[in-house]
Amino acid sequence: MKLLFICTHNRCRSIIAEAVTRQWGAPTLEARSAGSQPSGVVHPLSLKYLAEAGANIDGLTSQSWDVHEAWAPDVVITVCDQAAGESCPVWFGQALKVHWGLSDPSRLAGTDEEIGAAFKATIATLRSRIKALAAAQPDTLDTEPLRALLTALGEN
Repeated sequence: MKLLFICTHNRCRSIIAEAVTRQWGAPTLEARSAGSQPSGVVHPLSLKYLAEAGANIDGLTSQSWDVHEAWAPDVVITVCDQAAGESCPVWFGQALKVHWGLSDPSRLAGTDEEIGAAFKATIATLRSRIKALAAAQPDTLDTEPLRALLTALGEN
């Protein structure tokens, strides 16, 4: 199952979701990430804390969702509230769309320890969701049970 994670700037949460899925969702889940207005740069703390968590960070880039049109994702998951409210490209038409709202750890003001804890919490939340999704054998589910599962995971 192909998952496309969307965040407006594709520099933190969607990048983390892609890396977590590649690490802990394979081979059941394949992931990419993109943004409607990509920054062109991956947030350095995303890379730091992903690497510390054991995720492979090779090849992670901030890019436009237009890059993935031919890839045709099965599921598009927005991970920021701003992206959830944006108009999606027409080519998302056949993809199931869900929202997994997450706070942006890169926007947190605080000590290095507090910021690090926020990144680690985002990674842990996504790892839990992805492991649960992969364990549910999503390729065997019809559209509505899959939507219900994805929605429930996004609320936890």
